[in-house]
Amino acid sequence: MMNDIPYKTYLTENELPTAWYNLRADMKVKPAPLLNPATRQRVTAEELEHVFCRELVKQELDDTTPFIPIPEEVQKFYRMFRPSPLIRAYFLEKALGTPARIYYKFEGNNTSGSHKLNSAVAQAYYAKAQGLKGVTTETGAGQWGTALSMACAFFGLDCQVYMVKCSYEQKPFRREVMRTYGADVTPSPSMKTKVGRAINEAHPGTTGSLGCAISEAVEAAVSQDGYRYVLGSVLAQVLLHQSIIGLEAHTAFDKLGVKPDTIIGCAGGGSNLGGLIAPFMGEKLRGEADYRIIAVEPASCPSFTRGRYAYDFCDTGKVCPLQKMYTLGHDFIPSANHAGGLRYHGMSATLSELYAQGLMEARAVEQTSVFRAAEQFARVEGILPAPESSHAIRVAIDEALRCKEEGKEETILFGLTGTGYFDMVAYEKFNDGEMSDYIPTDEELAASFAKLPAC
Repeated sequence: MMNDIPYKTYLTENELPTAWYNLRADMKVKPAPLLNPATRQRVTAEELEHVFCRELVKQELDDTTPFIPIPEEVQKFYRMFRPSPLIRAYFLEKALGTPARIYYKFEGNNTSGSHKLNSAVAQAYYAKAQGLKGVTTETGAGQWGTALSMACAFFGLDCQVYMVKCSYEQKPFRREVMRTYGADVTPSPSMKTKVGRAINEAHPGTTGSLGCAISEAVEAAVSQDGYRYVLGSVLAQVLLHQSIIGLEAHTAFDKLGVKPDTIIGCAGGGSNLGGLIAPFMGEKLRGEADYRIIAVEPASCPSFTRGRYAYDFCDTGKVCPLQKMYTLGHDFIPSANHAGGLRYHGMSATLSELYAQGLMEARAVEQTSVFRAAEQFARVEGILPAPESSHAIRVAIDEALRCKEEGKEETILFGLTGTGYFDMVAYEKFNDGEMSDYIPTDEELAASFAKLPAC
């Protein structure tokens, strides 16, 4: 069975992408523009440059250029861990008894343990090129903070990370990797910033959220000379950098002479999903091919499946631009579950618009079901997956079982965004039977929706 198609498909150095793909260039209906939180008018490049690096602002606002060259220094860094392998999950197929062909694009083959390094090195490069002293950021599960600390160490930048408090406490080793690479890591919400103190006062004992941590990181950036804020997901610039995942996957499938029918990715803010589907969605938008695309999110933070498509603040402190997206409300603070980096209250504007147009599907899954899939995958495929990635595994397994029931030989691709070796507290809770499923009530969401801004 394993002789007909290679088990792992690597690309040669000559096949590595030299440009990122800007999916928005092929969208007939573009994502809605960012709005200034004070004036509610379209945000300008000048306004964004007070917070973000100059070149990243250009990328954020560019929705017409299809390909943006990858700087040579970034390409050199990529060659340390790219291309990442496209792997056929033969053993999972056998365990499921499915006629489906299951592939996964594995992004855990670097020290940060995830796909986040693809954008971290790009953003650190542009910060260094601008002559900045350092950057500030937030991190949920810790993958983004880890990746950024590595990139900043490489380019000689100071790195300040505000880590969601429950993750800070659940994942001490992820925190220590960041510190090993020179980052200053603060549990959020903290007492270091004005917005952090306000959130602690309003929500005593809170375990934090990505929205809280973003607010603190932005405040820290704008209050220090020579610093800018960088973000690990949601923004168009991040999806742009992550398109290298999908570009590599598409080239590998072309080499195999195979075309995926269904593409599945976990979705928190949208970075890995947007990167994985980029060239495939581009073909779909141009009418060149069709794919079924499924976004998978935690039932505890269901932005797509239960959120509102509306303008909302990107952060809890309401200092960031307003973005039109599927949102649970900027004041929504999810339970301290093990969904890891999938705790953001909103979703990428690009993916939100695609979802609104019916070009992709979304599913919400409960975390005990996710960890059952994670352990099943680990036992047959030999990789311990991150909780985030395991959301995609859950639905990939479900789709493979559907193929078995229907007798269909479909090809399934999912994104294995990272490894779970720093997530052992979550696995311990699951194995000890102490993990529960939390789903917000309609009343809780209604209270959060009531605070959406009028735009």
